[in-house]
Amino acid sequence: MTAAPTPPPVPPSRGFCLWLTGLPSAGKTTIARELLPRLRASGRRVELLDGDEIRKGISADLGFDRAARETHAARVTYVAKVLARNDVIPIVALISPYRSSRARAREEIGPFVEVYVNTPLSVCETRDVKGLYRRARAGEIRGMTGVDDPYEPPESPEITIAAATMTPSESADRILAELVRLGRLDAATPARAV
Repeated sequence: MTAAPTPPPVPPSRGFCLWLTGLPSAGKTTIARELLPRLRASGRRVELLDGDEIRKGISADLGFDRAARETHAARVTYVAKVLARNDVIPIVALISPYRSSRARAREEIGPFVEVYVNTPLSVCETRDVKGLYRRARAGEIRGMTGVDDPYEPPESPEITIAAATMTPSESADRILAELVRLGRLDAATPARAV
């Protein structure tokens, strides 16, 4: 009786999570949207998990207190983990104000690159297209991250972007270059979508 052939080895996953964190209106989603077509142009499978969009779906039942924010981050973490283990790059654009939530995401997802979109609060307030900072300053809403709820900046992110002094395109260029340096992408990844 002959032995069954040995199956070929399963290659390691090419998926990893790119987690963009920062204050509201820091530029996370804008940068993520700039990255999306560039990564897809390299032949990689990529999905954008935008915090605001996810709140319209699987997190529509949540408020904005600490427990709700942590539950929201946990739901995004689960989706990102499933995507990453299936060779997809989830780009997460989520305020995720608490270090503990981001640490849990890193631990659960595995391959994880934290990008701190470091934009000063004063700049974020001038970019406030939804008027949330204005409303928080007027006392109309409570629990606004950066106003009366804390934002805990990352202590050692893999990548930091000074989004107040860089365009979204320049920010995406920098992130792609850093992902190559970190060994997450091949050097052949295009800087621009074709």
